[in-house]
Amino acid sequence: MKIPGRQIGDQLDAHADGHIFTSLPRSGRARAARLLAEIGDCRAKYPTPESPACPAGVAPSTRQSGKMRVVGFRWACDKQLRDAVTDFAGGSRHANLWAADLYDRSRARGHDHAHAVRILARARLYVIWHCWQDNAAYDPDKHHALQRVLTIRRATQNRAA
Repeated sequence: MKIPGRQIGDQLDAHADGHIFTSLPRSGRARAARLLAEIGDCRAKYPTPESPACPAGVAPSTRQSGKMRVVGFRWACDKQLRDAVTDFAGGSRHANLWAADLYDRSRARGHDHAHAVRILARARLYVIWHCWQDNAAYDPDKHHALQRVLTIRRATQNRAA
């Protein structure tokens, strides 16, 4: 009899997209399997980098009537997908300087923790979508926003030294 955790790991290893989701910072095996299960493997379901954000509940909902415009939390979404994506995004900020910087800047603008994690999750979905469409594992050297944060950090450290 197989152990359920091992069975999930075996399925993740056997899946054609498993290498993409396991390469993400701080995804681990369980988070990677959950992300893959929730996002799925049908690339036609999400034709653009922005398309997974609304179903995942990480894009704001805008309601407008006449001169009134209200932007708020998106209640109508796939709750399991939102939970998987925000759980991954919240964890990734501890292992990735770009994610930590994006989260910290959101908090500095006055957003609460949950909102800042959703902002990070939306940006993370953009990165995941590109890796997924290119069938390529996440490579920090190709992540331009991360490289920008690293360059700024190095310049700041050099000035301080």
